Amino acid sequence: MMLHVPGVLTPEQVKHFRERMAQADWVDGRASVGSQGAQVKRNRQLAEGSPLALELGDIIMRSLGNNPLFFSAVLPLRILPPYFNSYAGGEHYGLHIDGAIRVPSGTLDKLRSDVSTTVFLSEPDEYEGGELVVMDTYGAHEVKLPAGDAIVYPSSSVHRVMPVTAGERIASFLWTQSMVRDDWQRSMLFDLDQNIQKLRGAHGDNETMVGLAGHYHNLLRMWADT
Repeated sequence: MMLHVPGVLTPEQVKHFRERMAQADWVDGRASVGSQGAQVKRNRQLAEGSPLALELGDIIMRSLGNNPLFFSAVLPLRILPPYFNSYAGGEHYGLHIDGAIRVPSGTLDKLRSDVSTTVFLSEPDEYEGGELVVMDTYGAHEVKLPAGDAIVYPSSSVHRVMPVTAGERIASFLWTQSMVRDDWQRSMLFDLDQNIQKLRGAHGDNETMVGLAGHYHNLLRMWADT
């Protein structure tokens, strides 16, 4: 399931991020990938675990934690501290799949990457190219969202970032371990939850709503790992 989550960051927060990152030192983006990814990755990123990356990443994690749409779709159990990257001058990231297990910098903790998230920090008209392209059963999907918006998609998806031929594309990316590891089960729970919310808004709480909510929570109880 791919989902556009609007307004993860406010325009004021995006401006703050951009001002802080304008003075930052960027490192080779290949520092955070394995040997296969290093062959196709050409970009720059804030150093993993740097004070600025941790400061800005904490803002993103708090914003996502307070976003009901993100919670409903992802059912987060653990979120890896966000990374920040920049593409310009033809930089790109070729076809790849995200590693299944991520280890936060400076720790021995392990996180299973179930859901990938990109939070866009550049407006679409600030750069040319740079589309995030996600492959699934129904083909290739190009994504280029307003600054502050996010796209979430299964970490098992093959994807790429097209070359940025003009301007600069700045974004944050992160991985989440979901309480429900199976994407199809998460998708069904999300659809059920969203329809319950719509029915509740139209008709209020009643015996039917209680029954549907119970069905949702019993499925979550069956499938969730915590």
